[in-house]
Order: sequence, then C-alpha cells, then structure tokens
Amino acid sequence: MRFRTLHRWDITPRQAFELQKELCGKVVLQPPPSRPRVVAGADCAFTRDGSEVVAVVAVFRLPDLELVELVTGRAPLEFPYVPGLLTFREAPALLDAFSRVECTPDVVLFDGQGIAHPRRVGLASHLGLWLGIPTVGCAKSRLTGHPRGQPRRQRGSYRTLYDRGEAVGRLVRTRDDVNPLFVSPGHLSDLAGSMRLVLRCGSGYRLPEPTRVADREVGRVVAGAAR
Repeated sequence: MRFRTLHRWDITPRQAFELQKELCGKVVLQPPPSRPRVVAGADCAFTRDGSEVVAVVAVFRLPDLELVELVTGRAPLEFPYVPGLLTFREAPALLDAFSRVECTPDVVLFDGQGIAHPRRVGLASHLGLWLGIPTVGCAKSRLTGHPRGQPRRQRGSYRTLYDRGEAVGRLVRTRDDVNPLFVSPGHLSDLAGSMRLVLRCGSGYRLPEPTRVADREVGRVVAGAAR
C-alpha cells in the first residue's frame, strides 16, 4: 500500500514532543466505516540484542476473519526510550511492513494507544495520519486516563476513560472474566466505533484476532532471529 511521508524520524526527543503537539491538531475523530470489509492488525517487537525493531501486519477479510495477508517489516532501533514517545521507536518498522501490504485495509488495529495519550497522539493516531485510513488503538495497559469504575464481567461491558475531563478511550471487556483492554480512537475513528470494531474482531480471545495474530507472528520472527 502507498502512503505519504509526513516527516523525518531521525529527530531528538525534544523535537518529537513538539511534533506530537503539532500533529495532535490534525487528528480527526469521526465514526469509522460501519461495515469494513478488510481489517488489519499491527504489532512489533525488539530483537534480543536491541539493535532492530521487527513489525508484522496481519490483514483479514470480514465478516469471517479470514487471514489474507501476513507481512513483516524491519528497521534499526535508533530512538531512545522516552515515555510517551514509543511511536518514534516502532513506527519506522511498522511503516516498512505497511509498504509491503498489497490489500489496503479499511481500518487498522494497533497494539498501542490512540488519543489516550498525554498529547493525544499515540501510535494509532500518529500512524493513522501517515496511512490516511481509520485506525484504532487497542492496548493491554494504560498510558493515561482513568475509568470511573471497572466494567462488568461480561464481554462487551466497558467504562469510559477520562483524562483532564476529556473522554479519551474505553476500558473494554472483550471476553467474559478476563482483563479488559484499553481501546481508544486513532485517526478517522471515534469512541463507539473503535469499541465496536474491536469486539467485532474478537474470536474468543482477549485480543482481537488481527492484533493477536500479529503479536504471535512477530514473536515467532524475533525468536527465530535469535537462534
């Protein structure tokens, strides 16, 4: 798939903070497609020696969640670890993977944050601007925002995440009696639509199938590279 280049990645943490503040104003929150036909999940991991980032994009066809494409990307790990700037470590490898995708998805689920981020531009929002398609953040842990209570134990229950009085995501139970996920709009998506998509892509596991498969595959690739 093709996408435009928004900026360079070889910048300092201070410049990265300023760039996030600039990009925040370009993020659009709106309902995503109500009936997407193709959905992708993206995840990445670091090699054991810390020299490289490996990314995987898994593309599925709805409504049957049929896997149609599985691609891998790589990039050197060059940006330092700074809380809130994880995108600058992971995005080059993810974009390398997306450049190899042939079937352009209608929406992408990222294992990361959308607007549930201190500057409202987490991985899903940032890369949504690059890709120009709807994106959703679906994270296993919280970066910012607090729910008013916990969701009920049943699948589909949720509580809204608030940060500085603003609704930035939802804590969503994707399976009965399992830990909920932190779901937030990325770009060209909204709270309700993001949660609806995550639940629609469930296949009996805690993680939605597209990011679950991407997570599994990137782990396999990294483990194989370490042998």
